[in-house]
Amino acid sequence: MSTASPDPRPLQVAILVFDDVEALDLGGPYEVFTTACRMQQRLQPGAPTPFAVQCVARDMAPVRARAGLRVLPDADFATAAAPDLLVVPGGVVDAAAACAETRAWVARAAAGAQITASVCTGAFILAAAGVLTEGPATTHWEDIADLRAQFPALDVRENVRWVDRGALVTSAGISAGIDMSLHLVTRLAGRALSERTARQMDTPWNPEP
Repeated sequence: MSTASPDPRPLQVAILVFDDVEALDLGGPYEVFTTACRMQQRLQPGAPTPFAVQCVARDMAPVRARAGLRVLPDADFATAAAPDLLVVPGGVVDAAAACAETRAWVARAAAGAQITASVCTGAFILAAAGVLTEGPATTHWEDIADLRAQFPALDVRENVRWVDRGALVTSAGISAGIDMSLHLVTRLAGRALSERTARQMDTPWNPEP
């Protein structure tokens, strides 16, 4: 009896980008998943790449991140590959959370994804899109009171780096998003790869939330 070979297709990772996105909320996960692809080749030369990463925006115009960094999207809502992993970073999210097109795409993408994750105030976008509706979650420490007030059905946790609910993962700010992303590499591709990725990034990864 033959044994099926592993699926060689990379997992599609979509990172939402929008005006006033926090640069490191975007760049941290992007660096983790792209570095993991390079490190996979060092651990297992010739092995299939584990991830394909796209920055996805409402349209293809340059995005102006918080503090002025300009980001060129890889795809827009109409052309982006359906993600296996959706990452929603934070920043100044009021306009993104109020945008009907953004909310609709996030809801669609999350519905088909294996995992949907937020960094920092990205949790507000997930909640506005109806993806994060109840149960435990976290965000940047400075925004915990606002998340509780705006979405009282959530059990907003303090003093944690991330909250993993299986298909839905939320993290605190910036460096916590890197920790969470390494945690997701462990879940999706194994602990050896996440440890090698953290070492390559020279980041003091704490694998406990």
